Parts: sequence; C-alpha cells; structure tokens
Amino acid sequence: MKTTNVMGASFSPDEKRVLFTSNQSGIYNVFSVPAAGGKPTQLTRSTTESTYAVGYFPKDERFLFSRDQGGNELEHLYVRTPDGKEKDLTPGDKHRATFFGWSHDDSAFYVQSNERDERFMDLYRYDAKTYARTLLFQNDGGYDLGTVSPDEKWVALEKQRTTADSDVHLYNVATKELKHLTPHKGIAWWITATFDPGSTALYLLTNEGSEFTRVVRYVLATGKLEEVEKADWDVMYTYFSKNGAWRVTGINEDARTVIRVHDVKANKSLALPQLPEGDITGVSIARGEKRMAFYVRGDRSPTNLYVYEFDTKKLTRLTDTLNPEIDPKDLVESEVVRFKSFDGLQIPNILYKPHQATPENKLPALIWVHGGPGGQTRKGYQPFMQYLANHGYVVLGINNRGSSGYGKTFFTADDQKHGREPLQDCLEAKKYLASLPYVDGSRVGIIGGSYGGYMVLSALAFHPDAFNVGVDIFGVSNWLRTLKSIPPYWESFREALYQEVGNPETQEEMLRAVSPLFHAEKIRKPLLVIQGANDPRVLKVESDEIVQAVKKSKVPVEYVVFPDEGHGFSKKKNEAEAYSRTRAFLDQYLKQASATN
Repeated sequence: MKTTNVMGASFSPDEKRVLFTSNQSGIYNVFSVPAAGGKPTQLTRSTTESTYAVGYFPKDERFLFSRDQGGNELEHLYVRTPDGKEKDLTPGDKHRATFFGWSHDDSAFYVQSNERDERFMDLYRYDAKTYARTLLFQNDGGYDLGTVSPDEKWVALEKQRTTADSDVHLYNVATKELKHLTPHKGIAWWITATFDPGSTALYLLTNEGSEFTRVVRYVLATGKLEEVEKADWDVMYTYFSKNGAWRVTGINEDARTVIRVHDVKANKSLALPQLPEGDITGVSIARGEKRMAFYVRGDRSPTNLYVYEFDTKKLTRLTDTLNPEIDPKDLVESEVVRFKSFDGLQIPNILYKPHQATPENKLPALIWVHGGPGGQTRKGYQPFMQYLANHGYVVLGINNRGSSGYGKTFFTADDQKHGREPLQDCLEAKKYLASLPYVDGSRVGIIGGSYGGYMVLSALAFHPDAFNVGVDIFGVSNWLRTLKSIPPYWESFREALYQEVGNPETQEEMLRAVSPLFHAEKIRKPLLVIQGANDPRVLKVESDEIVQAVKKSKVPVEYVVFPDEGHGFSKKKNEAEAYSRTRAFLDQYLKQASATN
C-alpha cells in the first residue's frame, strides 16, 4: 500500500515543469516536477481533504485544483497563486462545480456548476484575470455538457436515453438555438469527442451500425457526417493538441489502453518510443506542441509519469511510484482468459495466478466483480489484486455480461436482468476456476465494490451455497432506495439508469425480488462489509441494514466504516486498513475453510 498513485499532467507556461496529483503524502495533493527530471515539489498541503491538480494557467504560475469534503463528491474549483494563497472560485455549500477546459485564446476558462438548479449542470465562462463570470449555457433540458468550440460559437451537448443509447445536440451560443445532430433508429451511442482547432468540425464517437465505437466528424458548414477512424475495439476518446498538429486517440483493446498519436499534417501515426510493457494513458501535449507528458502503467509497475520530446525523441521518466521494498519480480503478470457461460456467451476475465500456485499446492480463489453496472476490470497495476495474489489467493477479475469494452451486444446483455444472468456468469466463473489445476474449487469466495458489492450480496442471498465467503465494499443492498436516492445532479442519467436496472415507481416487485436486503435471511456464509460514511451514491444505510439483517441469522459478519470516505478510498491509511482487514477475514474464513463447511 506504500505504492504512490499519480495522475493528471499539465505543463507550466514555459514548459519547464509538469503539474500533477500524487498521494505520496498519504492523501492526494498537488505536486510539480521539472520536465527534464528531478525531485517533485509538493505545492498543496492538505492533510484532511484530497486535492486534485487541474492545471497551470497558460500565461503565469497560478494553477487550478479541485477538492470536495470527505468524499461527498460536491467538489469545488480553487485557484492557488505563487505566494501560496488558495481561493474557492465556486463558493457555496450545496452544489458541485468542475473545470471544463480553457478557452482557445487562453483568456478564460469554463466551469460547469449545478448551483442554479441542483439537477442540472450549467456552463459558465470565467475571466482568467479577474475571475468575473458569465453564463454561457443554461441547462434546462437535462443535457450532459460535451465540449465548447474554440471560436466559442457552439456548445456540444449529449442526451442519454439509456446507458447504451444517446444523442448529440449542438447549441448556438449567439442565437440560443439547439440542433439535434444524430437522429437514429435502434440502439446507438453518440457522444462528443472534440472540436477541431479551427472550429470547422465536431468530432463524435458512435457505434451506430456497428458493435464498436468509432470516430466520425460533423462538418459544421455542410452538416455532412464523415468517417474518420475506427478499430476492432471501442475508441474511448480522441482530441487535438492546441493548434491541431497532433490528434490523440485512445482504444480499449481487450481490457488495456492502446494510444495512437496522429501527425495531422503528414496524415500518419507517430511511432511511440520504446516503453516498459503496459498502458499509455493521460497523454497531455504541451501548448507549443513539441513535447508530451503521459503515464505508463503495467501489471508489475504502477503508474509513472514521463515526458517525450518529439524532435529529439528524448524520453524522461519523472516519477518512481513502486514502494522500494517491493521487488517487481514478486508481483504477478495478469492474463486475459475467457470461458463460456451457461448460454454459450464468451466471458472475458483478468486472471492473477500467484507464484506459489501449483497442482501440488492448490490455492483458494476469489472472483472480483467490478463496479458499474457497465464497468470493466482491466489490466495494469492493481495493488489490492497483487496483495491478495502475494498472500496466496488466485483472483479472477470477471467482466460479466453488461461490462463495457466488448461491443454493444455484450454491454446491453444485462439490461433489466441484474441479479440473474450476470450473476449466473459469476457461478460459471467458479466452475472455470475449479477447472484450473492449481485452484482448490472447494474454497472460492466472491468480492466486489459498488455494483460489484451488490453482486456479492446477491450471490450470497440467491445462491447461498455457491461461495464460501463474500466481501461487499459499499455495495447496493436495496435497489428501491438506491434508485430513489441517487444524487440530484445525476438527473440527466436517471432515466437511463432506470431503463438498465429498473424503475422504482413502476417495477417495485421486480426490484424487490433482486434486492438482497429482502432475502437476507438466506445468507449463510461469512460476510465482510466495508463502507464510507459520506458515500452519496450508495448510502451508508444500505450497508447498515444488510449487516443488521444478516447478524440476526447468527452468521459471522464484520463491518468496517470509514467516517472520512465516500464512494471509494482517497486516503492511504484507510485503503491499507480496508485491504488488511479483508485479508485477515479471508485468511480466517476462506483459507482455513475445509471442504466440509
């Protein structure tokens, strides 16, 4: 757990330093490091609230950062001046406000905020010198903000119909007219990617007429749609450097990120430097377009920050995030594996096989279920998975039906079927694990966070004999309450969530049938529940009630609550406690379990 996590990268105006976020201090703070290499300097010194770097101002040493209160997700945008003074640019108690990009001429920046109406994010323009602001777009229609054109004449908006079906609209800032760009039949995802630097075209991502998401552009002058780029997997994003010399595309290729950097003028892809094995993420091209910062993350190497010079091809690594007490050789290289589920559907997974696992030394196993619905377990350094593998647990990160990254049909295969077919995939995963020569099929547990926590509770309630133990990390126990109590600023997503999981107003019986809380008396296997007290998505009462209900049956239950966390861990000490408590629980109830219990 001493491994440092780093994220976000922004060049200083002279491009000699890079601003980034690190939890080296035990909690996330803002750091700066010389682009040529050297020791990072800590710039913010919060000891209680996680603080995330947004970026330097384009012309001076001020920088923007964001922060919430104890994980309540009501983040605000702050500015810090070179003398160390901090100022909240979005004051108030009840709203959230997030950075939305710089204007093309660098004279202003954009902020989205729900202070006017807690359900909807409006778009404001802040003057970079005075912080005076003007309302650019008043969001009364429940849109998600997409992107602003460099000439500031257009705002692209998104409208979600379901989690797999969405549309893009174009707002004319001068006339306030709204134009629907993507009328379509059937299920298709349309979202905004970026405008080109000349404000001549809006780049979009869509899977209309295909399984996977590709890049198309809408030409503003003619209204014509043109195909731009595709892959055999989902394109996750594409964006331009400041003046359009480069376009960066990220592709979700079988649970890892593959980057393409296009030289726009030469119309070819840049050959990327030789790097350690792993994903390249977070590419940030400097305003001068001569260098880029990015992150590399492998299974046995946590995320590290690099800078690459395009002309000289010089590559510099700026961070060293692996705990020096760990030998990378002791970590496990994960593997993508697939098995056929009950109906023949191929289920992809990420498998961690401990070094000590052999047919002579069969080990207990865990199925790890990701959050969502619609998330994905991916390759790359996962401290918790490595910790479990190191202590003798085989871990299978299942991408059950409904996971993203494997095409439109697979993604929608769990709609209105939660607690049933996706859960069946987990039961089949147990059979797959039992078929591996180094796994003890009589000792298999299930673990997951958020939606994954719901799957854990469902497995224990609806298939009480399938797994030896369950670890539920802030999981949903009662869909009726969770769907009714989603944060108000999720309004644009509410209908889509109801389409996917169920509508609490009209499908009460169905949601009651698949909510573990109403079937808790069937849970017979030991359960560990972990919860953040400030979680706005899965309220603490969800965990309180399932713990109380299971205790009534005299089943062993452990309950760990963190008073200063929300939906996830932002403090290293809490993360280390949660993980070590999990391991102690598993050692007691899974490792020591015999085939008879």
